[in-house]
Amino acid sequence: MSGLITTRTTRIARRRAISFATLLGLSIVCMAFSSSPVVTELQKAAAFAFRPLQASAAGVASGIGSVVESLREIDRLRVDNEDLRARNTQLQNENARLQALERENQQLTALLQVKTGFAYHTIAASVIARERPEVGRTITIDRGSNDGLVVGDVVVGAGGALAGRITDLSGTAAHVTLINDPSATVTGMIESNGATGDVAGQLGGVLVMQNIDSTERVNINDEVVTAGIVLGGGIRSPYPKGLVIGQVIDVQRDANAVVQTAYLAPAIDLSKLEYVLVITDYEGGLPISGPGASPSAQP
Repeated sequence: MSGLITTRTTRIARRRAISFATLLGLSIVCMAFSSSPVVTELQKAAAFAFRPLQASAAGVASGIGSVVESLREIDRLRVDNEDLRARNTQLQNENARLQALERENQQLTALLQVKTGFAYHTIAASVIARERPEVGRTITIDRGSNDGLVVGDVVVGAGGALAGRITDLSGTAAHVTLINDPSATVTGMIESNGATGDVAGQLGGVLVMQNIDSTERVNINDEVVTAGIVLGGGIRSPYPKGLVIGQVIDVQRDANAVVQTAYLAPAIDLSKLEYVLVITDYEGGLPISGPGASPSAQP
């Protein structure tokens, strides 16, 4: 049994030796012939034959590399685009905020000019709420009786234009009925000729000036202001004289009527009021003389 194992081991060793010798011999032969002209030409021919395949493989590799780089570039552009979109949104929001601040500054500046040049004492207030137009034309301001306001105080906007009157209030807020509310009425005067009429509000927003003497000439763009006239019984007008109400945009005349009607556009956009001035020292609706006179019931 031991002799059989030894014989098998010897055979394996012999085979390995023969294989090694064969490979060594082939290597020597290849080295010997590698520099021969025939082998060199064969190498060149093989290289020439495989060159298109190499070029194609290189092209495929280059194409794959380009596709990968394009995908990376697209992803970078997507990220940059999202950043730019976010930045654009931020700039739009900032621009809107600056525009709002500019509008607020313009309104406050206009009111300050009115306040400094006004003959009456006023208190500035912000509009904090407004009624739906189809319901009524009223606003709520952030000043009330705690600030010295009372029912009947006149409210003006930019340029000293008439906005309305306080009709209800609490300690910290007040409701203002605007002049374009159907319940509001003010005696107006056409500045160009002194003709007077009753200016009333409408839900559509346009003011109607009625009972104008038909003999008076009313023109488009005529400016109408508060008449401030003394009413029957020596009652002072609820509104100071000379506050701008609006401009004439249309006139209806009837040759057989003794009066005519004009339609006015309010001097200020009453639907967009944000800041107002409240006149606190005009005693409208009171008799001109007599310290003990009682307030009139007229609105």
